[in-house]
Amino acid sequence: MKTIGDTYADVAAFEGGDVSRNADAFLLEEFLPYELSVTAGRTSRLFARRFESTFGLSIAEWRVLAVVGRFGTITPSAVAERTDMDKVKVSRATASLVATNLLEQGPAPHDGRARLLRLTRKGRTVHDSIVPLALAMEAQLAAGLSDEEWTMLRTCLRRLQEHVRTLENTALAEATQRRMTGGPRAA
Repeated sequence: MKTIGDTYADVAAFEGGDVSRNADAFLLEEFLPYELSVTAGRTSRLFARRFESTFGLSIAEWRVLAVVGRFGTITPSAVAERTDMDKVKVSRATASLVATNLLEQGPAPHDGRARLLRLTRKGRTVHDSIVPLALAMEAQLAAGLSDEEWTMLRTCLRRLQEHVRTLENTALAEATQRRMTGGPRAA
C-alpha cells in the first residue's frame, strides 16, 4: 500500500511544492488562456477599485455607461453584444444606473417590448469625467511597455480575438450540424 511520502511527487505535492520534474509537465502559469485571464482580472480589479472609489460604479456599470455614452441611444441587447457581457449582468448594471439617475430607459418605437437606454444629464457628466480617468489608467498600463510593444500587443490581441471568434463560429456550426444529423456529441 502506497503512503504519502512514497515518491518525490507525493512529498512535493503534500508540501505544496513543484512536482514537475519533467519537461513535458503542464504549467498552468504559462498557459495562455490562464495568463490572459489573470491579467484581465487584475486589470479589471485595478480599474474597478478606482471607478468604485471615485464614482461608485462597478466595472459592469462603467461598461454600460461607456457604450451608451458612445452610441447615444441603444438597446440593452446591443450593449451586451458590444461589451461581451451576458444579458443578466447588463440588466443588473442598467437597473443600478437607472436607480442612480445616470441612465434612463424607455420603450423602443419600433418594438414595444424592446427598451432603449440613454444617458441622463447626470450620466453624461459622470461619463465625461470617467473617460479621461480611464484613458489615464490605460496610459499607466502602457507605460510598462515600449511604444512598439504596446502597439504590437494591441495588434496581437485584436488578431487573437478575431481568431477566437472564428473558432467559436466553427465550433457552433459543427455542433449545429451534429444536432441536425444526429451525429455524436462531444464529451
